[in-house]
Amino acid sequence: MQDNALYQALIHWAGDNAWIVQVFIVVLLVLLFNFILRMALRRLHKKLQVTDIPWDDAFVGALQRPLNLMVWIIGIAFAAEIVHTETGAAIFKAIGPIRDVGVIACIAWFLQRLVKQVQINLLKRSKAREHPLDQTTVDAIGKLVSASIIITAALVVLQTLGFSISGVLAFGGIGGIAIGFAAKDLLANFFGGLMIYLDRPFAVGDWIKSPDREIEGTVEYIGWRLTRIRTFDKRPIYIPNGIFSTIAVVNPSRMSHRRINETIGIRYADIEKMQAIVDGVKAMLQQHEDIDDSQTLMVNFNSFAPSSVDFFIYTFTHTTHWVRFHEIKQDVLLKISDIIMRHGAEIAFPTSTVHVSEPVQLAGTAPAASPVAAGN
Repeated sequence: MQDNALYQALIHWAGDNAWIVQVFIVVLLVLLFNFILRMALRRLHKKLQVTDIPWDDAFVGALQRPLNLMVWIIGIAFAAEIVHTETGAAIFKAIGPIRDVGVIACIAWFLQRLVKQVQINLLKRSKAREHPLDQTTVDAIGKLVSASIIITAALVVLQTLGFSISGVLAFGGIGGIAIGFAAKDLLANFFGGLMIYLDRPFAVGDWIKSPDREIEGTVEYIGWRLTRIRTFDKRPIYIPNGIFSTIAVVNPSRMSHRRINETIGIRYADIEKMQAIVDGVKAMLQQHEDIDDSQTLMVNFNSFAPSSVDFFIYTFTHTTHWVRFHEIKQDVLLKISDIIMRHGAEIAFPTSTVHVSEPVQLAGTAPAASPVAAGN
């Protein structure tokens, strides 16, 4: 009898509180569906990562977290509608707009992740190609697409909430004038970054320097507001993009050749060997495999210096790589030294010769006899 009474009580309670059971079932189904969906997407993503297509694994990878969140938003909103129908609480009237905004935010989040993941995949896979993609261009396109997604999502949310988009745009046009005056430096940096992306005076990875400012190093990052440059002593420099519209920028990374321009002096006693040395050095440079003889190549007697007679070499290497250039320059200078020694000459160093018209007498010694006195 007691068991029957308990059973009847449970049936009666379930009949009066059926909505609680429904909410529990909805939450349980959402949890189960989300778990199955997460496992399926994770396995699919691992399989697609081995393909050569940069879009498939990017799509699935970007979809995982936003889709899981969207399932929870829709499930919780459905459960909240059940509660609202049963209880009539006014607070649950906001469930519809919150659900719509949440779905729009999830879609925008997915698109943002997709753009970022495709950008990473394209750069990673282009490194193995003969002509890899330019990282600066890919970053610029990715940022423009991301900005478009955010603006579009914001306008759709406003429209969903009942705001007039035309009114918002009109207010934005009027407010934009005031914002422009208040944030002119920020806008100058924004348009400076835009000009860097369009004109491309330098890209990420380039070595740049400015003769107008103490700026020299490797470009690490180009943003919409500032550019980060890493100096050769590994210090970061953060430069507002507006600066680049007012200064000159030299980009040594895009030079076609590197120049060797050196002056070398030999002794005055070896001046009769100058022509042979100059001819030998010029022949050596013309035959050197790392010297580009299609560019200007000069080896000439240059000047009478205070303690040497000088000739100069002016030539260009094929390579533009900094380390390799110095290896080539070292080889050239050592070969020039061998040519000078082979002709029996010596490289000059600073010396001074003093000419005196009278005999020099050292302290504590008798004066030297003159030739006339010795003859007598």
